[in-house]
Amino acid sequence: MKYIEEFRDQALAAKLLDDLARVAARLKRRVTLMEVCGTHTMSIYRHGLKDLFPSQIKLVSGPGCPVCVTPMGYVDMALELARKPGVIITTFGDMIKVPGKSSSLARERGLGADVRVVYSPPDAVGIAKANPDREVVFLGVGFETTAPSVAGSIVLAKRKGLSNYSVLCAHKVMPEPMEALTSGELKLDGYICPAHVSAIIGEEGYKPLAEKYGIPCVITGFEPLDIIRGVTMLVRQVAEGRAEVENEYDRVVLPGGNKKAQALLAEVFVKSDAVWRGLGPIPNSGLSIAPAYEQYDAAKKFSLAEPDSRENPACICGEILKGLKEPLDCKLFGKACDPENPIGACMVSSEGTCAAEYRYGDRRLANA
Repeated sequence: MKYIEEFRDQALAAKLLDDLARVAARLKRRVTLMEVCGTHTMSIYRHGLKDLFPSQIKLVSGPGCPVCVTPMGYVDMALELARKPGVIITTFGDMIKVPGKSSSLARERGLGADVRVVYSPPDAVGIAKANPDREVVFLGVGFETTAPSVAGSIVLAKRKGLSNYSVLCAHKVMPEPMEALTSGELKLDGYICPAHVSAIIGEEGYKPLAEKYGIPCVITGFEPLDIIRGVTMLVRQVAEGRAEVENEYDRVVLPGGNKKAQALLAEVFVKSDAVWRGLGPIPNSGLSIAPAYEQYDAAKKFSLAEPDSRENPACICGEILKGLKEPLDCKLFGKACDPENPIGACMVSSEGTCAAEYRYGDRRLANA
């Protein structure tokens, strides 16, 4: 299969790993690199890449899973809507099992709430058109990757004159939390930048990180050879004392990103402060629906206020999302907390760090 099998070639992987070892040998200390994309996290675990890298390189996972960083208070607002008569909740499937304070969308659906999984936001607009006597709410969760399609659904609803469609918006953007992490407790030496997000924002979004904080950034694809090559590029920058934005994934990501998607985001959304589950409030890290489209803002339409989030005090997902701890450091991991009964943010989504460790880290778990 083109662009998949080619990037999983074992012989080529061995050559790239040899190249990485030669570059890493030039390092004078151990370096810490962070990926901030859930798909990268899953790929690294699935292919056992951490065990293949030289000992001078430490990989840690950051807040790259949008479902993981969605605060519990947002889930509670969604549950409140789901319980209202005449409301249809539409969502991507990964939000179904996310726990709120006392329930989940899966549980509410079992109790009779009309909760439907859709494959794209325009599908939700279609449901609104087919049910003019019902209110249809789409749960807008995701980074710059999914936000353009949600923006497009709002524009589509307005064009069709639908007044029964709205979005409960919790969209977030990546550069701001990366900046917060760079100035945090963990000393980071480089970022494996998220590929999907980068396809939208291009290289420009990371340049302030490289220039202001002197931290290397490499936009990297998802396949094993992509990640090995991306890590090599990062380590080479560290060894040479450079801090630049480089693009390993240039077969997909353009330097300027996707201009049409950027224009759509600018039309429908405005930057706002946002709360990240496990990380807390981060200025200008969220997207809110712009005043011109506020009739499609479910929070305003239904007069909803996001309640405070209260996490389980035994959960250490905040430290895991910051790269300070790993899943096996958590006393709940694999016991009270698993993918079927997630307690913490990192186990909630199939792309969360704890979910990746649970699925692919059996050998490490056995050793521990």
